[in-house]
Amino acid sequence: MYYYQALQRNATRLGNTIGTSFGDQEHTWKEVENRVARLASALVKLGINKQAHVAILAMNSDKYFEYYNAIPWAGSVVVPLNIRWSLQENIYSLKDSQSSVLFVDDTFLPMAKALIASCDKIKFVIYMGDKETPEGMFNYEQLLKDSTPMTPSKGSYDDLAGIFYTGGTTGFPKGVMLSHANLWTSAISVVAEMGLNKPDDRYLHAAPMFHLADVGVSYAMVMGGMTQVFIPFFEPTSVIAIIEKKKINHTLLVPTMITMMLATPAINEANFSSLKSLVYGASPMPHGTLIAAMEKMPTVGFMQAYGQSEMSPLISILTADYHVLEGPKAGKLRSAGRPGYCVNVEIRDAVGNTLPTGEVGEIAVLGPNSMMGYWNDHEQTAKTVIDGWIMTGDAGYVDEDGFIFLVDRVKDMIVTGGENVFSAEVENALSHHAAIQESVVIAIPSEQWGEAVHAIIRVNENQTTTKESVIDHCREHIAGYKIPHSIEFRTEPFPMTGAGKIRKVELRAPYWENQQRAIS
Repeated sequence: MYYYQALQRNATRLGNTIGTSFGDQEHTWKEVENRVARLASALVKLGINKQAHVAILAMNSDKYFEYYNAIPWAGSVVVPLNIRWSLQENIYSLKDSQSSVLFVDDTFLPMAKALIASCDKIKFVIYMGDKETPEGMFNYEQLLKDSTPMTPSKGSYDDLAGIFYTGGTTGFPKGVMLSHANLWTSAISVVAEMGLNKPDDRYLHAAPMFHLADVGVSYAMVMGGMTQVFIPFFEPTSVIAIIEKKKINHTLLVPTMITMMLATPAINEANFSSLKSLVYGASPMPHGTLIAAMEKMPTVGFMQAYGQSEMSPLISILTADYHVLEGPKAGKLRSAGRPGYCVNVEIRDAVGNTLPTGEVGEIAVLGPNSMMGYWNDHEQTAKTVIDGWIMTGDAGYVDEDGFIFLVDRVKDMIVTGGENVFSAEVENALSHHAAIQESVVIAIPSEQWGEAVHAIIRVNENQTTTKESVIDHCREHIAGYKIPHSIEFRTEPFPMTGAGKIRKVELRAPYWENQQRAIS
């Protein structure tokens, strides 16, 4: 299946129902298909060749959705740029991907001009904004007006559909190559597992659209015929308001977004009666935060999607019926669910041996949604893909029922006095402290222990706590050697990646500056 076929299907069977909704602007599925076909035609008319790489740097919008469908419609390759990356990081991505076209909106117009000046391979710039079109750029809406719809370009389902850049916290970003079949397989597994295929429902794009967490879930919703609703960016009160105003039924939020919503007073008066499901993923969800969210939104079905860009992105799903504290399905809330319909999972030790049930090792995954490899990086591909299996870099185990339990990123494990401490376990314990909004646990150098457990904590607004209180709390939840040796309080937000993950590398760096190696 080609990426755009879900849109075509909706235009045929749901043509006069609303397909996209952004602010006061709405288009039926038939209108969306027509706009996509015109945009694809415009690109071909400009001379953009099949398999050309077409980048975008923009906030969420209905036009972003049209871009995702029009580029493969024209036979080209999408390259979504990270809206939170620096100029230099995005210059690297543009140059590395060899993109020849850049779509840009008003928010990123200044950066786009700097990108164009630094990337001589960019031949065309498509302006998606609402102001006067800058000199040397093509106006998005004018291109549509001046073009007639074209029939979709045909190739192979295994053709490259997109290059999605991941990483950037250490070393250079890696371009994950995904085919049409990769993306389709992942999304259809979401549809089958979550049952999100009711055409009358509405999905809200609140997470950034450049990221595969939103792509993977929203593509499943498009397959189900759901109306796609957009807000430019995540802001807690805006999300609460749009859920109420547009009767949103489903959305995806990363854990940091849920944490921010819980800290927003507006949530106490929010009306979530329309919201059927809230999918969370892209980074670990602290256990205490999840329970607090379930208490604040008792009528909402929470679902976890665990994955990686390299898996397009789905690995496993924890469905709503396991988000319970009592009954026969209780006890799985800390898990990441069971593998998706098309995914095989193994737990492996450091030398590649498969480990038995219950033993912790690196999670290895295999399926038709496994990436084609890293663009222009055979060495890193060879390290990550072993006999077709993707080595995730996540440490975890599988229980007797087939549920995956994540314990940490392999690289985030703390080795203190010869004992392994999983930072996520300590963060989970801290998440149950009433005064703590969020925390990060990292390894810092210790002459006595090699590495010591260090916690960086943000406290809820208008609340206070002490180091002694935090340590006493931890004693009730985790073993003594896992309790933070040192605690740091801060008020400013943690540094984040564009996907809403905390940059632990950045927080660790000051403690290891004068060390000869970054691990003891």
